[in-house]
Amino acid sequence: MVSSDTLFTLIVLILYITYFTVTFSVNNNMVTIEVLTGSNFKKWKEDIEFAMEVADVDLSLVTDKPGDLTVASTDDEKLVHADWIKSNRICLLSMRRSILDHLKSGLPTDCTAKELMTAISERYRVSSNADIGSLLQVLFNMKYDGNGGVIDYVIHMVDYQTKLKALKVDLPDTCIVHQALNTIPHEFSSIKTNYNSQDESWSINDLISRVVAEEEKLKKEKCQVALYVAGSNSHKGKKSKTYTNKVAHGTTKKPGQSSNMGLNKVSFKKKGDHCFFCKKKGHMKKDCLKYKA
Repeated sequence: MVSSDTLFTLIVLILYITYFTVTFSVNNNMVTIEVLTGSNFKKWKEDIEFAMEVADVDLSLVTDKPGDLTVASTDDEKLVHADWIKSNRICLLSMRRSILDHLKSGLPTDCTAKELMTAISERYRVSSNADIGSLLQVLFNMKYDGNGGVIDYVIHMVDYQTKLKALKVDLPDTCIVHQALNTIPHEFSSIKTNYNSQDESWSINDLISRVVAEEEKLKKEKCQVALYVAGSNSHKGKKSKTYTNKVAHGTTKKPGQSSNMGLNKVSFKKKGDHCFFCKKKGHMKKDCLKYKA
């Protein structure tokens, strides 16, 4: 229990309200309550219960109003009574501030927080059969959309399995394993092949451990491919630069150029430099006067 003096240091009630959420500050931590719109009753109730429990003011949500005090009441009874009154006031204010105005019509006004929660529950409660149908539909229509890791996707499926179990629909692990293997990306096909090649069934933990290992393996392979491509591009760049330098200095042929053109030019130049008969420079053998004589 907390005294009335310290209560308001724990919770600053309703910092601000938007159309969708109400936000509280509890012990310097922000707590958000989703505004009740009707279809989100379960989420709204969870938010209310969580916020009030964190603030340690949920007494009136879980207990009935204590009897009136008398001259014979003990100090403990007086303290409990004071705490309940404070809790009831804060819980009622929090609940009513987080309900859309047009939905408040018909709800009791002179009641306790627990009674108000009961009235709202009776108005917006959804049958367990409807919940089961919705959860099964979502579970068996799930497909990995590429957002987040595959392990997160599998754990999300397990969450639906847990919610169904709370509604007394106990899906075996084998069902979840098959559903997961049939909907994860083709990069994980080796896991499915491994599973189908044996008679032993996997538990959820078996599936998760294998998915984690495969994800790590695929990450390493992607890194290796990226490094190889980067190295290959760098090597091509060096070769291209070397080739350009050779062409510029005449040490290699250009595309479409004969490989012996350079040599022919050099040979021709040397033949025209001197006469092979008189060995003098400036003319060729066929023009040599000595040769003709």
